[in-house]
Amino acid sequence: MTDASTTAPVTAAHARRGVFEVGERVQLTDPKGRLHTITLEPGREFHTHRGFLRHDDLIGAPDGSVVTNTADVEYLALRPLLSDYVMSMPRGAAVVYPKDAGQIVQMADIFPGATVVEAGVGSGALSMSLLRAIGEGGRLLSFERRDDFAEIAKANGRAFFGGDHPAWTVHVGDLVETLPTVVEPGSVDRVVLDMLAPWECLDAIGEALIPGGVLICYVATTTQLSRVAEGIRAHGGFTEPSAWESLVRGWHLEGLAVRPEHRMHGHTGFLITTRRLAPGVVAPERKRRPAKGAYSDVDPATAGADVPADASASVRGSTAATEIPAEAWTSEALGERVKSDKTIRRVRRSLTGTSDTN
Repeated sequence: MTDASTTAPVTAAHARRGVFEVGERVQLTDPKGRLHTITLEPGREFHTHRGFLRHDDLIGAPDGSVVTNTADVEYLALRPLLSDYVMSMPRGAAVVYPKDAGQIVQMADIFPGATVVEAGVGSGALSMSLLRAIGEGGRLLSFERRDDFAEIAKANGRAFFGGDHPAWTVHVGDLVETLPTVVEPGSVDRVVLDMLAPWECLDAIGEALIPGGVLICYVATTTQLSRVAEGIRAHGGFTEPSAWESLVRGWHLEGLAVRPEHRMHGHTGFLITTRRLAPGVVAPERKRRPAKGAYSDVDPATAGADVPADASASVRGSTAATEIPAEAWTSEALGERVKSDKTIRRVRRSLTGTSDTN
């Protein structure tokens, strides 16, 4: 994204160590556990209804300091972790939560130096976790259909890393149309899809992935999960998919009152993963057959077998989810609270100083 001389310090360890410097983001925790994130600037002040805190009192202080404001309220000052940052950063689209991003990095085996394709980029939360895993020697090729989302994501990444990450390129456009123009066939190690209809991209992804490469999809609903699983099986070039979700429950720790929190991070999304087979290889026949009736009027013994692409949904052994028209798969239909264009423009303007006037 920029030349090496300007990007060398972006991911260096020193950016996460040492005293607080001008331009850094600092997370303040008040006595009630409330979090406030500020960007340090000389002469500025952080105000609350109970006094104010001078930025100059933090500049030059070590990470993990305690500072007192004008009303004698103490604040713990720490550099925000990546998980802290993504939950508080400006966003245009919903973010992938840290609990899911961590599993994507682990279960997709994202390694240093890997070439990774990501679609869509959203607000950049998952992109930052992927960049952390591949390092400066890898490549992250992110695809996003909306220019305003792409700008917000790049601005969030720039704010966290302190500059443009040298391994990150964001392409605005449709993945199926753009990917073949960006990568050579069989040159991508891992693919991460966070989009409404990942099954539409399987042919393009199958062409780009190396043999043994991993595809992992993040979807919000069971109808999406079912359709992408059936699409993977019908493609024929991938291993049997595996799917799961994770639920995270915090614990209250105070004296003898050690118990689960009343609130928890419940369902955020499903993860489904598969691996690319070598060219011309057919996966071994499944020994465990689907339950009778699982595939409409199709004999379970033949469900998932290779069939013509133009066959009817019932002949293909598809579930009801595959019969839903493509145009029906929208964010609103899947229950996402979509932000208005006005809100998106405001977020983009606050991060980049520009707005979309179209």
